[in-house]
Amino acid sequence: MKVLVLTGPESSGKSWLANELHQRFGGIVVGEYVRHFIDSNQRDTCYADISTIARGQLEWEDAARAERPHLLILDTHLLSNILWSRELFGDCPGWMEPALLEREYHLHLLLDPRGVEWVSDGQRCQPDLAQRVAFHQACADWLESNEQPVLEVAGTWSERQQAVMQRVEAWLTN
Repeated sequence: MKVLVLTGPESSGKSWLANELHQRFGGIVVGEYVRHFIDSNQRDTCYADISTIARGQLEWEDAARAERPHLLILDTHLLSNILWSRELFGDCPGWMEPALLEREYHLHLLLDPRGVEWVSDGQRCQPDLAQRVAFHQACADWLESNEQPVLEVAGTWSERQQAVMQRVEAWLTN
């Protein structure tokens, strides 16, 4: 099983590309638990929710891993939960980063917010490009400092799609 993570700021194409990858290469896609949480609770999150959201994300991931697909596509993972917790609340539960580092992820596609427009969806909260660029940089810094395998993805929507399909196809055949 190969595990692929799409990461980066909101409105950079993670969910869309996860579905495109699934259509082309099969496997299982794991979505963002936080979206389910917000839809289910009909309210914004608070710091007390962070561990619940993170554990929900891990439960979804673990259920998909248990199926042993040839390809597991994660629309996000705990890195986003960690960074959003720090961004919104100035803190993060201490168990989350070690839990993330305990898991094996074979490739991260880090999506750059530049080159595509921000799209509001009722849950997103960073319409300012500078905020999304800072989140992207925080992702890049964490991935690099923790020696995680990463490929940067940038460009227009069509350029992203083409680059991701080519890169993932080459990665899957290695």
